[in-house]
Amino acid sequence: MIRTRTLIVLGLLTVISAAIWYMASDYKRSPALGPLSFGIPIDLGEGEWPAVGGNAHGAKYSPLGEITPANVANLEIAWTYRTGDADLDTRREPRLAATPIVVDGVMYIGSPLGRIIALDPETGDELWTFDSEIDRGLNYGDFTNRGVATWLDTEALGDAECRRRVYIGTIDARLIAVDGLTGERCRSFGRQGQIDLRRGLRIDPFEYEAYQLTSPPLVIGDLVITGSSIADNSRANPASGEVRAWDARTGRLRWSWDPIPQNSSDPAHETWAPGSASQTGAANVWSTMAADPERGLIFLPTSSPAPDYYGGLRHGMNRHASSIVALNAGTGEVVWSFQTVHHDLWDYDNPAAPALVNLVRNGAEIPAVLAVAKTGQLFVLHRETGEPIFPVEERPVPASDIPSEAAWPTQPFTRGIQPLSPQQMSLQQVWGPTEADRAACHAIIEGLRNEGIYTPPSLQGTLVIPSNIGGAHWGGLAFDSGRQLAVIPVNRHASMVQLIPAEGFDRDAAEQESRDQQLGYEYNVMRGTPYAMRRRALRSPSGFPCSPPPFGTLVAVDLRTGERAWEVPLGTMELLIPAAAELGGDELGATNLGGPMITAAGLVFIAATPDNLIRAFDSNSGQELWRGELPASGRATPMSFRGRQTGKQFVVIAAGGGGTSLRGDHIVAFSLPE
Repeated sequence: MIRTRTLIVLGLLTVISAAIWYMASDYKRSPALGPLSFGIPIDLGEGEWPAVGGNAHGAKYSPLGEITPANVANLEIAWTYRTGDADLDTRREPRLAATPIVVDGVMYIGSPLGRIIALDPETGDELWTFDSEIDRGLNYGDFTNRGVATWLDTEALGDAECRRRVYIGTIDARLIAVDGLTGERCRSFGRQGQIDLRRGLRIDPFEYEAYQLTSPPLVIGDLVITGSSIADNSRANPASGEVRAWDARTGRLRWSWDPIPQNSSDPAHETWAPGSASQTGAANVWSTMAADPERGLIFLPTSSPAPDYYGGLRHGMNRHASSIVALNAGTGEVVWSFQTVHHDLWDYDNPAAPALVNLVRNGAEIPAVLAVAKTGQLFVLHRETGEPIFPVEERPVPASDIPSEAAWPTQPFTRGIQPLSPQQMSLQQVWGPTEADRAACHAIIEGLRNEGIYTPPSLQGTLVIPSNIGGAHWGGLAFDSGRQLAVIPVNRHASMVQLIPAEGFDRDAAEQESRDQQLGYEYNVMRGTPYAMRRRALRSPSGFPCSPPPFGTLVAVDLRTGERAWEVPLGTMELLIPAAAELGGDELGATNLGGPMITAAGLVFIAATPDNLIRAFDSNSGQELWRGELPASGRATPMSFRGRQTGKQFVVIAAGGGGTSLRGDHIVAFSLPE
């Protein structure tokens, strides 16, 4: 009883302090730095693609218009290049998910094995390669790479060594700089061209494979900024998730920012139970970041604090975790912070870089940040203050029934923009192609705690919708400023999560039972907590999701009104489940992981699906206009550029496959025939 009263008092105190904090929604600690050079253009008028999101703003928009709705059906493969990763022996399967960049007439690609490849972008001919020589025998978690970044040293002479630099963050947590002309290490950077990012953290990684880089660094001014990918659900105190800025020339550390506030004078510190901030890790930025050089700001999508599904050791709102945070690029100080999930218990981290766009209201442009969430929500924030442009309201959500847990009583919901994917599923909505499938799904779900989105994890098991992959996912969104249109791929899946008392729990035995009975459970011990965790996607015996189709869609939102402009199923499942062809084929949609690109001509290009196809949709209607065959699935984001020699527009996608798809290591370029 005393323990219960203590928790109640602690919870009330935290609610009061956090409420005061939350009402100060334009939380400012420092002014913006002012204009900075990004080192590569914001304007893509030259037809290049100098960053994985197109430019620093990350809207994945191409101003090119040679490929149009009228001629897109004529696209054909111009060239294909293989990185060679798929032929190498690795302990875990690598997955190529990089978006190539094109700058100074050269294409640069990052591979999961830490290679940088320079190509002639019009022919696919290899110019040079660099190999970081990672240890291929380690058990890396998310064994992928999403691309590289580049910087131009404007103080160096035109033919100086390393004037154009290319940076890669490797799966073994190194930041490496190479010469963009030759692929040789820039040995004046760090130690012989590299920095060991596992050094200097508040909490050291507990295992070598538990701290990685899977996304490219961000370049702004003369800074290279890195996040990190940290093993989920492993323990209460995994590695800390500091975001760090390095001098682009020397590799010297310029500043470090911890998403879990350590300074007691920081208002965010009050939203963590006493002592918990110093003991908790993660809340890292594993996805890509965006920059506003004119305002001297960078924008970070932070993840959940550790461990993902149990917060009994970190009571409170846990500010800056599971948030969109704007930092002063020059100092690393917080300018504003908007939390998308309070006291995250669902692995609802922010999976994608915010997109920096200009919205038009009454003839005037408003600088905005668009942030998609795994919860299926789209948050629209003012770029300078973090104030919601489309209103956000706090709504009551279910309480936890775990004795030591204190789920936050409310969560933020965007008003005026409907959720991008379902946020609840009843027993009456259970789906399956046969009566046996529906009965099996019904039996799985009927015993779960199911009160809609934000139902906390429980001992009996909880239905989670959207699942931990999203809703929206790391593919993020693309934005067309002329049409004021945001296009987002989403998944429409449910999963379950269950907490298991740690005392007496035998993980090996549990995993063996799951394999023997083909249950598909994933187990994590969550060391340092009273509970282990198990979860699985909710699927019927035939392999179909228990949630009703479409299982994946492409959603377009008109940001002049907030209304849905269109929504279409995305992907097919025939390669995974042949029976899908007889049940609706394209209408079923499929699980998708990868991003969209939108062009000025009115086309949306996206692969992302398990069916080894890239598609083009009419951005005005959502009608599919073209599909191109790939050698493996393209779980990546396409890009587009104009060739300097031919003047032709190319569309390029990485086809890395993996998982349930063929294994691939292909870069495929499409163009119109001569």
